[in-house]
Amino acid sequence: MVSKILAATDGSETAWKISAIIEHFPYWGLFLLLVLGGIGLPFPEDTTLILCGFLISTDVVRAAPALLVVYAGVLLTDLFLYFVGRKYGRMIVTHKRFHKIISPEKLSLLEDKFSRRGVLVILLGRHLVGLRAQVLLVAGVMRMPSLKFLAADALSASLTIAFMVGAGYMGGNSLQIIKKDITRIEHVVIFLAVAFLALFFLFRYIRSVRKTSR
Repeated sequence: MVSKILAATDGSETAWKISAIIEHFPYWGLFLLLVLGGIGLPFPEDTTLILCGFLISTDVVRAAPALLVVYAGVLLTDLFLYFVGRKYGRMIVTHKRFHKIISPEKLSLLEDKFSRRGVLVILLGRHLVGLRAQVLLVAGVMRMPSLKFLAADALSASLTIAFMVGAGYMGGNSLQIIKKDITRIEHVVIFLAVAFLALFFLFRYIRSVRKTSR
């Protein structure tokens, strides 16, 4: 199941290798996925958080340590983008890796919004998949105070994690319920089949006894 979830995001050989890591070392695997996604590899944060919820629901990982791991992973990757923006400033739009994430026009637009509502931009923008990395980079470009950024990002990230992990947990529970229902149905079908065969052979036996008695 883990490999199927990752393959839906990235069907490469790397995804299958990482799925093997998660199956054997689930906590480290979740952390690795978040870090790889943070540096630009095709492992979206939301997918990893949903996977975390699924693993919790199926008892592969325990809730408390898993949530601590993904929370740390999310904050570290966010801080990474923040410090990249802080280091390169407005030159980020020409950086060989990050220029694809944010254009000069988008940078100017977000700079204007940050100058008026910096914290609110993080609280809201972090929940938008297409805007998340851009917001984090611009927070660094605008040299938002580190502690202020961390406080706003920690609050926003906790909401993201609660929603996405919750979605994965509910989905995992639904699968478990479906599996249980299927198992019950199989038991009922087997019981009915056995009962039918028993009645069939009983009917044949009664007919054969009647024919013999005649």
